[in-house]
Amino acid sequence: MAIIKVRNLVKKFGSFTANDQLTFDVGEGEIFGFLGANGAGKTTAIKILCGLSYPSSGEIEVAGYNVYNERENIKKNIGYMSQKFSLYEDLTVSENIRLYAGIYGMGKKKIITREEELLERLGMMAIRKRRISEIPLGWKQKLAFSVAVFHNPRIVFLDEPTGGVDPITRRQFWELIHETAEQGMTVFVTTHYMDEAEYCDRVSIMVDGRIEALDTPVRMRSAYQAANMNEVFLKIAMKAKNGK
Repeated sequence: MAIIKVRNLVKKFGSFTANDQLTFDVGEGEIFGFLGANGAGKTTAIKILCGLSYPSSGEIEVAGYNVYNERENIKKNIGYMSQKFSLYEDLTVSENIRLYAGIYGMGKKKIITREEELLERLGMMAIRKRRISEIPLGWKQKLAFSVAVFHNPRIVFLDEPTGGVDPITRRQFWELIHETAEQGMTVFVTTHYMDEAEYCDRVSIMVDGRIEALDTPVRMRSAYQAANMNEVFLKIAMKAKNGK
C-alpha cells in the first residue's frame, strides 16, 4: 500500500523549474532513496512532501492527506531530520529530547519513560546533561534521528542526514534506519552519496529537477550494466546531458 503518492509534481520559482513532473509512489515500511547531485531538486520536493511548501501543480498525498489543504495532518504523521541535524546546540541532550517530544504533543509521563529507553539504547545515559555542542558529530546524528522518530510517526523524512560524516558513522546511521524500517516505519531519504543507494529498497535518481530512473538498486545496475550505483548515476547524468 502506498503511503506517499505523487503525480506530476511541479514546483517553479519564477521561470526556474525546480521539480519537473515528478511521479512516484512510496510503500509502507519501505526505505525509499531520493538520490541526485546537489541542486537536483531533492530538498525542494521533500519540503513539499513534509507540508512545508506548496507545489505549483500536481496531485500529492502523504499518509493519506492532501498537501494543499491537510498539511497540519501531514505534520502530525511524519518525522523530519535535516542535514543540519535540527538540534539546539546550547541545550543538553535531555533538554533536546523533551523539547521535541513536547512539540510532538507527547505527555510528560510518556516522555520520561521513552527518554530513559532511548538514552539506554543509544548508550548516552552518561552524557544526558551535556550540551549538544559538546558531543561528537556521530552522536549528534544518531540523537537527531532518534528524536525525529521519538513520537513513532508513520513516515520519517531524512534530508541528506549523513552529509559531512565519516564512512563508518554513515554505515552505523544506516543500521539505525534499517532497524526503524523493520518496525514498519517508512523512511524517505535524500542523499547525494550514491553508495547509500545500496541500502535502500528502491531508489529514484534525479537530474535537473526530473526523475530519470526509479527501481531497485539491483535492477538499476543490471539495466545500465554498471558495477555500482555511482556508475549508474554517471551514465544517467551523461544520458540526460546528451538529451538521449
